[in-house]
Amino acid sequence: MNRRRFSDLTEQEVLALAISSEEDDARIYRLYAQRLRPDLPESAAMFDEMAAEEDDHHRALIAMHQKRFGDVIPLIRREHVSGFYARRPVWLVENLSLETMRGEAAKMEHDAAAFYTKAAQYSSDAQTRQLLNDLAAAEAGHENRAEGLQENLAGDAGEEENRAAHRQFVLTWVQPGLAGLMDGSVSTLAPIFAVAFATGDTWTTFLVGLAASVGAGISMGFTEAASDDGELSGRGSPVKRGFASGIMTTVGGLGHALPYLITDFWTATTIAILVVFIELWAIAWIQNRFMDTPFLRATFQVVLGGALVFAAGVLIGGG
Repeated sequence: MNRRRFSDLTEQEVLALAISSEEDDARIYRLYAQRLRPDLPESAAMFDEMAAEEDDHHRALIAMHQKRFGDVIPLIRREHVSGFYARRPVWLVENLSLETMRGEAAKMEHDAAAFYTKAAQYSSDAQTRQLLNDLAAAEAGHENRAEGLQENLAGDAGEEENRAAHRQFVLTWVQPGLAGLMDGSVSTLAPIFAVAFATGDTWTTFLVGLAASVGAGISMGFTEAASDDGELSGRGSPVKRGFASGIMTTVGGLGHALPYLITDFWTATTIAILVVFIELWAIAWIQNRFMDTPFLRATFQVVLGGALVFAAGVLIGGG
């Protein structure tokens, strides 16, 4: 696509660009509000207000365009202008956390304020320049509002929303991901080390570890996604949970399979055992950090379980 430089736009095209940009921003804020409304109504209301203010800007810009250039507004959008700021695709909204939405909103308002400041410098009409400067000041105020969105919420409501957002993050991502990491790290120990000590062949061991890790990841991912649609449990999208579980299962198994790409058996095995040790402690830390499991209990459960499976693999392979 051939893009035009901002400096080459006419005043009418600058106004048209501002109109289409306000439409896009209002739509994004409403999508944020829709996404947050079921669980985080206070933040949803704030985004609804920001969308309504973008609508006011939109109407003021259209009125100015009608006054100066008539009713026909040129079709020009952000992607038509070289170097113009972009917006995150709206289909990614489902994957954004509340904190990310706040950050995106602050960036959106900062970009808009910079645009209106620059646009005002190119305007030769006093009323248009005044409108653009006013919009720049309004967007700058919105930026501060977006950055301080949490502070603008009532204390109890804000704290409750943060807790709800954290709880949803844990249920949708951490819990299935942790289950996958535990399964991948622990369940693949026996086959990998059994093959390693039975054959002494690092390449064969790696292939078995790769197959076990990928197979377990696919199985865990589909199982998690099919086990609960999230409607009643509130655990969130089954697709997200399936990806979290499947990917972390694969990662957990590959961690101690990859060292067997090293051709020397004992070097590879020593590194693999070290990786297992790190994996098990990482799982215990995640349980303690996100699942509120006492660290000693998490350590005992994970390390003991991993040690038993590891010993079973070595005994079977060595026998």
